[in-house]
Amino acid sequence: MGRMGYEVVLRGRVVTPDGIVDDGAVVLSGPRIAWVGAAADAPATGYPQVGVTPAPGEPRYVLPGLVDLHCHGGGGESFPDAEDRDAALRAVVEHRRHGTTTLVASLVTADPVTLCERVRLLAGLADAGEIAGIHLEGPFLSAARCGAQDPALIVDPDPVLATELLELGRGHVATMTVAPEKAGNTAPDGVAERLVAGGAVPSWGHTDAGPADAREAVALSVRALRGATAARSARPTVTHLFNGMHPLHHRDPGPIGEFLAAARRGDAVVELIGDGTHLDPAVVRAVYELVGRENAALVTDAMAAAGMPDGAYRLGSMDVTVADGVARLTGDGTIAGGTSHLLDVVRTTARAGVPLADAVYMAATTPAAVLGRPDVGALAAGRAADVVVTDEALRPVAVYRRGEPLA
Repeated sequence: MGRMGYEVVLRGRVVTPDGIVDDGAVVLSGPRIAWVGAAADAPATGYPQVGVTPAPGEPRYVLPGLVDLHCHGGGGESFPDAEDRDAALRAVVEHRRHGTTTLVASLVTADPVTLCERVRLLAGLADAGEIAGIHLEGPFLSAARCGAQDPALIVDPDPVLATELLELGRGHVATMTVAPEKAGNTAPDGVAERLVAGGAVPSWGHTDAGPADAREAVALSVRALRGATAARSARPTVTHLFNGMHPLHHRDPGPIGEFLAAARRGDAVVELIGDGTHLDPAVVRAVYELVGRENAALVTDAMAAAGMPDGAYRLGSMDVTVADGVARLTGDGTIAGGTSHLLDVVRTTARAGVPLADAVYMAATTPAAVLGRPDVGALAAGRAADVVVTDEALRPVAVYRRGEPLA
């Protein structure tokens, strides 16, 4: 469309990678963003209608559509338990209508037959553009740090099974969580190398590793990714830093210090479940200040209860009870995924003292880079018209995906 053929003008406090434009505008032209800037500058750049579009009566923000790298479900549905397309899509829509316009669907440890079935189902949703990829959280993990994963289904690394899952995913497997200390994950032609060859990114986590294993795992995956042409990212990720791993202790350090050092070097992106339950918000702020917004991604780790009331739920083979908005395994009380939307995580992170533009960057721009998706993750001309309009409290007012308003 030409400059006079745009369809939507959104005004408010526009959040861009460079900061916040207090009286800004975003012009959507079909499925793409046509222009972003200060409303006062629009007429001189060929968009006169922006100047006559009323500013919002109440304070509001205009954000890019958010990008979640780690999400197991929502709206009462769970990707690990979905047996048909409609069930999986209900979980996608639950997060989409709260501002997550790009979502990676996460599975959990399961038997090989179930994993293959779920990957095949989710690959169909990815083919249709409903999800941005598939995240396999297991089964090649540490049973000692299994978290809400079923320890009975955790197995030794199997490169053949990894390759089968990649093939069933038809290029849509984005990441897979693997434990650094398991030799089959890091061996030559092991799981990590198979992932990279199949276009996926190793994500180190659910681990009881010490610093040496963690350091070598990051190094080998960096080498493999930088030598690959099909992989989405040149850097590995770390699955929900701090959660599901050996704690950091000054005489028994575990992997966390190495993961933080790798992120500070720019050799890894660390996931942070900044929902106020998995991590104290002060920890999220500290990691941001240590590694920078380009090296940390906010995620939800959401399960079926996101957007739903307290009650009984399932996460793969595990029973989960949600009370006061916190999901825990019914048997032992282990935290079992999140119940927040990614916009909630942004709000919690900003309230902890992270500048809003940087919190949004960690929830949109950095994860988009992990996926190798320069078309999403920021408000900039030419990118997809994925936009979230919120009130002053960062609660969703309107969501656009590819220029189309969502209910």
